[in-house]
Amino acid sequence: MNDFHLEVDASGLQCPLPLLRLKKALNEINSGQIVKMIATDPAAHLDIGVYVEQTGHTLLNYQKIDPQQIFHIKKQ
Repeated sequence: MNDFHLEVDASGLQCPLPLLRLKKALNEINSGQIVKMIATDPAAHLDIGVYVEQTGHTLLNYQKIDPQQIFHIKKQ
């Protein structure tokens, strides 16, 4: 997925830093825009999945290419 407005590379960071970086990025963009997030923390998909579900944002795409996890999240 190549259509995004902001990229966050949280590679090498452990919980909760990837999630905090994602929250900051979502605050910087407008509703309807997309953040691409790259994380290497093995638990990132759990944290981000719960966060997206609780906040109403949309996880458009999730891809795991060891050691990276790539997320595309649309801000609501």
